[in-house]
Amino acid sequence: MASIRDLKKDVNNVLGDIIEAVYIVEAANGKQDSKEGSKIIDSAIETFDDLIAKINDREVQNRKKHLQAVRAELETKAKDLVEEINKLG
Repeated sequence: MASIRDLKKDVNNVLGDIIEAVYIVEAANGKQDSKEGSKIIDSAIETFDDLIAKINDREVQNRKKHLQAVRAELETKAKDLVEEINKLG
């Protein structure tokens, strides 16, 4: 069960850092509350909700494989969001 707790923490920390990065990039560029930044933040929140729901799904056949897929999805989506942040700068 510790791995599930760690996965939830990873989801929270990674997506929280992405949201924080949006605010930092916007502040550095002097563009507060840009539409692009808001879109990235909304995407991060939606991804968070989706991944947590998948982690909490106990109806899957192979729980270990399912959680590995969730971790891989987190990495993929985080990478995509970081690329969008880089376009802001």
